[in-house]
Amino acid sequence: PGAHRATMGEAPEPSPQAPLAVLSKVELRVSCKHLLDRDTLNKSDPCVLLLMQSQGQWTEVDRSEVIKSNLNPVFAKIFTVDYYFEEVQKLRFEVYDSHGHAGVGTHDDDFLGGMECTVGQIVAQKRVTKPLFLKYGKFAGKSTITVISEEISGNNGYVELAFRAKKLDDKDLFSKSDPFLEIYRIDDDRSEQLVYRTEVSPRAGSGPRPPRRLPGPTEPLAPQVVKNNLSPIWEPFKVSLNSLCSCEEKRKLRCVVWDYDSRGKHDFIGEFFTTFEEMQKAMGENKVQWDCMNPKYKIKKRNYKNSGVVVLLDLKIHRVYSFLDYIMGGCQIHFTVAIDFTASNGDPRNSCSLHYINPYQPNEYLKALVAVGEICQDYDSDKKFSALGFGARIPPKYEVSHDFAINFNPDNDECEGIQGVVESYQSCLPKIQLYGPTNVAPIISKVARVAANEEQTKEASQYFILLILTDGVVTDMADTREAIVRASYLPMSIIIVGVGNADFTDMQILDGDDGILRSPKGEPVLRDIVQFVPFREFKNASPTALAKCVLAEVPKQVVEYYSYKAFPPRCPQPETPDSNLSSPQ
Repeated sequence: PGAHRATMGEAPEPSPQAPLAVLSKVELRVSCKHLLDRDTLNKSDPCVLLLMQSQGQWTEVDRSEVIKSNLNPVFAKIFTVDYYFEEVQKLRFEVYDSHGHAGVGTHDDDFLGGMECTVGQIVAQKRVTKPLFLKYGKFAGKSTITVISEEISGNNGYVELAFRAKKLDDKDLFSKSDPFLEIYRIDDDRSEQLVYRTEVSPRAGSGPRPPRRLPGPTEPLAPQVVKNNLSPIWEPFKVSLNSLCSCEEKRKLRCVVWDYDSRGKHDFIGEFFTTFEEMQKAMGENKVQWDCMNPKYKIKKRNYKNSGVVVLLDLKIHRVYSFLDYIMGGCQIHFTVAIDFTASNGDPRNSCSLHYINPYQPNEYLKALVAVGEICQDYDSDKKFSALGFGARIPPKYEVSHDFAINFNPDNDECEGIQGVVESYQSCLPKIQLYGPTNVAPIISKVARVAANEEQTKEASQYFILLILTDGVVTDMADTREAIVRASYLPMSIIIVGVGNADFTDMQILDGDDGILRSPKGEPVLRDIVQFVPFREFKNASPTALAKCVLAEVPKQVVEYYSYKAFPPRCPQPETPDSNLSSPQ
């Protein structure tokens, strides 16, 4: 208790057209058992706060809804956190008995217990159950908290659902029922996970509703009570496909209708079972309906038919593909490296040269090449990489070339693995004469021609990354800008690493972070595909720091390209055919 509270905002609404998030995200579902009862007349009204530690300080990330009079709550709120494998992310869950005053977690609320863990622990175990502790390490009785995680490998898309009911059973003595709907996903271990609870609506009746923003895909609120109405129309809501059915159309769902009670003792009206596959029949003008059944009434009442009917009025699928969807669908990342062999690097035989081969310490070219290449090689099944050079006189005629294979095989410029590139680089140095100028447009155009051929397949099968290692500002800036604009329409990204201590200020123009790169004729790039960094900024850092920096934007660039071309993954998750969801018609 008493942690610093960050200002909370609404979750952003998903948009199929917007640039997609490419960080791994983890959804966390929380439930508690045997909470302490702090209320005199009723049971505790629990709420969970999620806090994350940053620089030694605990900051609130989000909070759940308040569940009235319940010592074994299952919270509808889904907490979403970014997941970084390389970081220890400490979390703290705090449970309070809310008194509904200035806000949960204030001095007026009773602290029911807390639990600390890391995101990594939750992800590794998928389901973590731990005791709740009070201050000074004291157990909060038999209270436990369970956190269930699901890693979202990108954004699997979301579905928009609109339900209504007809002729529900009346559970109230002096008025009609106040119904709300809950949807549960049934997991492989037969446990049920609350996916959505219809949100709060103070109005009664089922007539026209005032316009309001639809909640985001993981924005559960307290129950939406359509008061005193046996044929309610609940407001449409959005939920991620991952949450709804784990992206498996045939996974069983349990839907329950309750009559709301302000004390938390909701009356069961009925239930029905369905699947997302069955729900999809409601797309377009069609509607799907289910009998809302009370199993006890079915046994006791001879002529029992149902306790009402629930109708799915509309279903809209918004299919969104992630970087991992494309990679898991078989998209290969083809890695090409281009090395600057201009004379400004210095004589390779001189220890002051940027190309000097020190048997005990790799030079900056090798460090950058290996750092980036070792990441990319995991996404290329044949582990063969194109290795090119520019700005040197090459045998046999020693004419200047700006796009030669460093293995000197004009018919096949590929090397076996990153080590093969390193060996070709080291063996070619004694055979060439460093010269100039620093022209990179020919190599960009060369890779672009291969990417253009790939584009003609109209499949998300191969994406190209060109790593350019150079010791100075390019000489053919106008041609380079033109080549980059052309390449921005193709499945490729360009990474430029500046080696040495030259002034690279003019190179920043190629990186669109500070503005839009344009060709000499004024045509803008379709996508920002260039990332430029000076190697000296990472000289004292670990090799992974450079790779993380220059490759950070590649997943987004891949998704942006295939989204622009409307190319779906070739075969998403082929090992589990049932997980393939139909795209909207």
